Amino acid sequence: MSERNPIPLIFTAIGSVIGTVAVLSYYGYLHVAKPQDALLLADYTMLKTVPGEDYRVSLKPAPQVAECIDGVLVLFDTEQKGLTGVLVDSRKRAIRCMGQKVPTAEGATSKP
Repeated sequence: MSERNPIPLIFTAIGSVIGTVAVLSYYGYLHVAKPQDALLLADYTMLKTVPGEDYRVSLKPAPQVAECIDGVLVLFDTEQKGLTGVLVDSRKRAIRCMGQKVPTAEGATSKP
């Protein structure tokens, strides 16, 4: 029984992994997230509105814009193009929009 040299097999495996990662990255299937790409939920606060009480907010708008898509509140960042996220609570449940049709598990839509 002849023994094979494992070095060419190791180099082939490492080269295959590096080549696969390079091709996936080139075609946009692989994205490495950077810390500046993330928006922390701690940066947002809900102001409770009570009838008869005044509250103050800044006249300057935030750099994020919210849109209701398929009944879910989606945030878009206007400063960092391509940064998009779904607003969720502490249990990772999506925040729903009122007045929009919400998809159900069966595929039918209903009013919330």
